[in-house]
Amino acid sequence: MATLFALQATPPPFNAAELSAKQEALFANLRTLRRVIVAYSGGTDSAYLAWAAHQALGNDAIAITADSASIPASHKRDAEAFARECGFRHEYIETHEFENPDYVKNDKDRCFYCKDELFLRLEKYASEHGDAHVIYGVNTDDLSDYRPGQRAAKIHQVSAPLAEAGLAKAEIRELSRRAGLSIWDRPAAACLSSRVPYGTPVTVDTIKTIEEGEEAIRALGFRQFRVRFHGELVRVEIAKDELEKALMIESAHALTNIFKQLGFLYVTLDLEGYRQGSLNAALGRASRE
Repeated sequence: MATLFALQATPPPFNAAELSAKQEALFANLRTLRRVIVAYSGGTDSAYLAWAAHQALGNDAIAITADSASIPASHKRDAEAFARECGFRHEYIETHEFENPDYVKNDKDRCFYCKDELFLRLEKYASEHGDAHVIYGVNTDDLSDYRPGQRAAKIHQVSAPLAEAGLAKAEIRELSRRAGLSIWDRPAAACLSSRVPYGTPVTVDTIKTIEEGEEAIRALGFRQFRVRFHGELVRVEIAKDELEKALMIESAHALTNIFKQLGFLYVTLDLEGYRQGSLNAALGRASRE
């Protein structure tokens, strides 16, 4: 199977000494924290951070995953599998963001309310299980994107050791590869609510429909994709290196059948392909109008 970096025209250059220094700085920082709770989604960044915390602190590090309808079951399975692979402590904690009307209305600050709920729950967990620092997997690339969850992290004093060590996404993947971690080329992950355009209320029924559609696409053999919900219309984004397969008549028929059965009237394939955070484009347009 082709990997993420193998599909790039020119792999990013890495300075081995610089990368090692950043990783050691990360480990040193984690050791100063003594006990940590890692907000662990199972994606590459949080998985690498959970592994690093375990390397630095052993059982004084615990990875906790939100047990929420917005987290795909496949992500939870991946999170559990990697925790077993590496031997670090892993637990779930219930979050209740769907009980918050500000989250459900799905404005541009939805991610803030989600992370605010998560960090509140992790703070409570920390207070009930002894002092521990809550950390999460933001990297330096994330700092330039629209990520309202970072505001929640500041409010709750949640630190971002990967960013503090100066690690970018590609560097985290490379360090994970060098460490032999299975998550090094895992496709980018995001919560199911991120598939719903801002301004469209996000409900448990909607995201369960989205999740069912994505599971069916995965069963067709596609690796990197998103299902974008637009009411009666569904817009499917598939990675550019997989678009040729998606455009084949057999795939078109299969995708149509999947989403017609889920109740959509119109099934579309986005010719720009998958791109992370594509629904944020509407925010830029709104600011220009």
